[in-house]
Amino acid sequence: MLPFLPSPRVLRERDGRGFRLERPHERPSSIGRVRGFAGSTGVLVRAYAYIRAHGAAGLCEVSDDAVLAANYMKARIGGLLDVPFTRPCMHEFVASSTTLKAETGIRTLDVAKRLIDYGYHPPTIYFPLTVDEALLIEPTETESREVMDAFVEALGQVVAEAHTDPELLHSAPHGTPVRRLDEATAARQPNLRWRAMTGSQTPCPD
Repeated sequence: MLPFLPSPRVLRERDGRGFRLERPHERPSSIGRVRGFAGSTGVLVRAYAYIRAHGAAGLCEVSDDAVLAANYMKARIGGLLDVPFTRPCMHEFVASSTTLKAETGIRTLDVAKRLIDYGYHPPTIYFPLTVDEALLIEPTETESREVMDAFVEALGQVVAEAHTDPELLHSAPHGTPVRRLDEATAARQPNLRWRAMTGSQTPCPD
């Protein structure tokens, strides 16, 4: 497989004193440089390397850890938000802000934006479409129990704020360079500017 992998690779100099980039003639069967037009090649290579690094036994442990993490968080978040599906989940689960919205007027979007102020990238929101005010949470196998507990604690503080100061959530995030954006208008009427690049580079959006 090595002859066909993307290039250039970083190679150690023969004298061991430095590194250099591989030259095209050293591996003529390579698929070449991986760029945007190559699709998911880079993702597939990383996935393959991850699989080879863990092996069959390691992948089983990774899967078990991901399922355990998701069920642990589902049990803890169930005291804060609605959990429409109570059966054991796999590596992800769905929570809902339906009751929170009915009690406070706070929607899932407001919860997600406020989580940014606590230093967390929000989970996927409004998916699946079959669940009202959905949050799709996937802790994966990489998060420690301490990290998951901290996220649940932050979420609990956000839920408490929804009852005591809902406007704080309506106007979140507060600690970012850009505040709340009109995402619906941005999706329907994108305002893009293209700037010509020099040399062989293709134009990219600002």
